[in-house]
Amino acid sequence: MLSWRSLLRTFLGLIVGLVATIALHACRSEPTATNSSPNPAPTSEASKVTITSKIEDQPRKAVVLPPATKAIVDSVPNGLYNPPRGDIRLAVISDLNSAYGSTDYEPEVDKGIALLPFWQPDLVACSGDMVAGQYPSLTEDQMKAMWAAFDDRVAAPLRKAKLPYGFTMGNHDASSARSVAGKFLFSRERDVAAKYWNDPAHDSGVEFVDRFEFPFYYTFKYKDVFFLTWDGSSDFIPKDKLAWVEKALQSPEAKAAKIKILLGHLPLYAVTVGRDSAGEVMSNTEELRAMLERNNVHTYISGHHHGYYPAHKGKLQLLHMGILGAGPRPYIDSRMPPRKSMTILDINFASPELTTYTTYDMRTMQPIKYEELPRSINGHNGMVLRRDLQMKDLNASERSNCEKQLGASLCSA
Repeated sequence: MLSWRSLLRTFLGLIVGLVATIALHACRSEPTATNSSPNPAPTSEASKVTITSKIEDQPRKAVVLPPATKAIVDSVPNGLYNPPRGDIRLAVISDLNSAYGSTDYEPEVDKGIALLPFWQPDLVACSGDMVAGQYPSLTEDQMKAMWAAFDDRVAAPLRKAKLPYGFTMGNHDASSARSVAGKFLFSRERDVAAKYWNDPAHDSGVEFVDRFEFPFYYTFKYKDVFFLTWDGSSDFIPKDKLAWVEKALQSPEAKAAKIKILLGHLPLYAVTVGRDSAGEVMSNTEELRAMLERNNVHTYISGHHHGYYPAHKGKLQLLHMGILGAGPRPYIDSRMPPRKSMTILDINFASPELTTYTTYDMRTMQPIKYEELPRSINGHNGMVLRRDLQMKDLNASERSNCEKQLGASLCSA
């Protein structure tokens, strides 16, 4: 039997989720007001905020926020920061799940969804673990209930707001781990997940280029951005699937894009405690990175490690996503406390960096500054550098420490 605390938490979560759905729908369906509007709605002044726009857009837009959204914005000291808008804006989320089999979500999940009308993204991207599977004793009915809960709290509000949702499958969604005989260990979960996503009622709203083996392997685009999703729900991608990846990245649509972004659950390199071992990152890391660089992939967005870390290795940008769900993790060899976060990613085609991250601590709603994060992280399979640094920026002590831990061959970026 559930405790009164659990019942109260569930009730409050349902209320917040309902309000968030109404908020998103209201913001997308109502006309956008501007500062010069001669006849604002009677209640608009109390809930009006100025939303950043591209420099060439004049005047800057003032959006009437739904009450639930504005309440969160106003609860932040000095207001919630909204970064300068790029040509295209993504809201990036990851690892939404709670305990095995859970059909409830942490308050930060509802909070992130409720705030989307403030950020006004063009697309929402998720790097996996939308539900709480990967547990052998779960029944098919329990699996379906988890996806129904996800639909209620996340997917349905996005559909109503007409926000495209690009995602990758996580190990708790539909693990691709295999037995010694080569069979999927969680084949029932994969079947349930595939059935959910292939139901026309659950259309994710993206513009597909190649559905291939949707929802595990597929490509889609948004204007000049090409996205590829691979099945990084375990550490191994078969050769035939990698052949498809290379072919997809050389497709006419990919070549015509101004930026290519990869979505996968497991990262290439370890960044957090409890995930610093084989099986918790992609196998054959260097071969994968070389392949991605060869095909001009700009950014790999991953989850699983439960810690936001903006990094790079070689020519590849690595966005290790923080979480909205349960279980944030500390960085390797760091005393920094773990925290939940989500990222607003602005793509600026005229900028040499192409992308800008604004990542929020979901407790304080303050942007996380690069200077707050480790300068580099030495995981078991290689060093990664913070995005704003180069190897020449590391001091002798930092270089020496890495080489003692990993050996010289793994201490480069």
